[in-house]
Amino acid sequence: MTKRFLGALLSTLTIGSMPSAMAQAPVTYRAGAIVVEAPWSRATPGGAKVGSGYMRIRNTGSEPDRLVGGSTVVAERFEVHRSTVVEGVARMELVTGGLEIGPGQTVELKPGALHAMLVNLRQGLNPGDTVKGMLIFEKAGVLKIEYQVGGIGAQAVPAANAHQNH
Repeated sequence: MTKRFLGALLSTLTIGSMPSAMAQAPVTYRAGAIVVEAPWSRATPGGAKVGSGYMRIRNTGSEPDRLVGGSTVVAERFEVHRSTVVEGVARMELVTGGLEIGPGQTVELKPGALHAMLVNLRQGLNPGDTVKGMLIFEKAGVLKIEYQVGGIGAQAVPAANAHQNH
């Protein structure tokens, strides 16, 4: 093989792998010491009145902060819930008093665990949608975010959410 061919092949392989490597960086939002990564939601079936929100919240500061509220353009209310299984029965309970994020801590909102509930949906959520919202932190204040909507049974952030940074 010639040097020119090997150089072209190496260049093609490197460039060809760049989009997938770049697609691995999650969307991030920052307010003060709070960093929110990869907010996403699941599509809802027709007529659903609740949706969900998932993300990672990291506190880069030396003081605790607390997620005390939020909103989206598609729902009347935003609540944080905790899913548990007690004696084989799935339960969901409202997290009262806000969700604390300790200094240096990362809290993940994910299916089957802590998650945001989008209550009294004004419209359905469809795969590929982007939903504007905001989170309210006790110390960091208001943080505007966008949820990427995946499929109804999605278990992780949709791939479309992985190519931007804010």
